[in-house]
Amino acid sequence: MSEENNLTLRLNKKNLWWIGAGVVVIIIGFALMMGPVSEEGCFEQDIYSVRRIVVAPVIVFFGYLSVIVSLFYKPKNKKK
Repeated sequence: MSEENNLTLRLNKKNLWWIGAGVVVIIIGFALMMGPVSEEGCFEQDIYSVRRIVVAPVIVFFGYLSVIVSLFYKPKNKKK
């Protein structure tokens, strides 16, 4: 193998774009999980909201899934 082949980037722009989009989705999911915290004298009911225990983890899951898929996706080479 030549040295030039070893220096090429294994991910193309499309893969990097999908990785970036997945990271943004993960950040949005974690931001949706945030909310008011319970203090010693006051219990916050929002900790059991659907947004924090269902919606946000599903969004984070799809973010991680898109990052994993984009790492393993290999575009087809168009040879003329």
